[in-house]
Amino acid sequence: MGHHSAKSDLIGRSTQNMRVAVIGGGLVGLSTALYITESLPQCTVTVISEKFSPNTTGDVAAGSLIPHTYPDTPLHHQKDWFKETFDYLFKIANSPEAAVAGVSLISGWQVFKMPPKDAFPFWGSVVLGFRLMTEAELAKFPSYTFGQAFTTLKCQSSLYLPWMEKRFKMNGGHIETRKVHDIWELHGSYDVVMNCTGLGARDLIGDMTVFPVRGQVLEVHAPWLKHFIRDVDGSTYIYPGQDGVTLGGTREVDDWSLLPVAQTSKEIIHRCSNLEPSLHGVAVIKEKVGLRPTRAAVRIEQEILCKNKQQLPTIHNYGHGGGGFSVHRGTAKAATELLVKLIPFKTDFYCKSKL
Repeated sequence: MGHHSAKSDLIGRSTQNMRVAVIGGGLVGLSTALYITESLPQCTVTVISEKFSPNTTGDVAAGSLIPHTYPDTPLHHQKDWFKETFDYLFKIANSPEAAVAGVSLISGWQVFKMPPKDAFPFWGSVVLGFRLMTEAELAKFPSYTFGQAFTTLKCQSSLYLPWMEKRFKMNGGHIETRKVHDIWELHGSYDVVMNCTGLGARDLIGDMTVFPVRGQVLEVHAPWLKHFIRDVDGSTYIYPGQDGVTLGGTREVDDWSLLPVAQTSKEIIHRCSNLEPSLHGVAVIKEKVGLRPTRAAVRIEQEILCKNKQQLPTIHNYGHGGGGFSVHRGTAKAATELLVKLIPFKTDFYCKSKL
């Protein structure tokens, strides 16, 4: 890391004392804030959020790195973001930090009733040991005709989110627990705002193209399970973790309810027991619900907001849906690259807004 170039010195001088506010203390906000403090240490970074772990959407997620495809985001971007995130977490998994950060390798199977159009997905070359399942492996899943086997990474969100927050503070970052009602509240106190508000972008900046996809999951006590199993078509999945096994799930579009539904929990156990018969009669530790901030494309974009001839340079990084863990480090990097591009124009913004 000690390598220093003329370019980084240039960046260093021009970002002197640049004050950056990151709105949103979830997975995307924290990883963006952490990335900025690591790559642009001259910036003063403050994360402002009403909620932090354990009360964020990311805390409900199983945290496994298996990309969800964003229909309107170019595939090469999705692959870059995934590879950046995978490589970063792989280093952590192979370091003394692994246990405290909650990052580990996990192997398993992804099964299909019918073979998918793309037997070798774009991310297959990034995960470890990707291959098609053998006849003998498929025999474990009698109702399925096709499957993929691979090893990927898993973040235990209850450990990983606080770990990131701690690293961010060690790098000189600040945390403020409050709700930002209007983005212009930050004008004057900060030079640039990073908008990592997920579903909050609807209220904060009026982006109605981001919507909730409700997910209910269960944490159960099944320490004998060591492999993940995912039925891609049926939204059914089993992810062993450090404290329990996450069973899911649901994908309920435009459902804002955060209350678990007992009948849904029964259905999840039923579906998961069909995939893994040893789960029959399993003890439920807790039920959890999260609202995935879904959008046709992840929004990573700069925008100069204007009001009464005042300007507020803003960088958006939100709309990760159910795939945030798979790309969070890559999108943090992409958003930070936009921040670097803003720096030379710090004194000379012009007003132009697009959504």
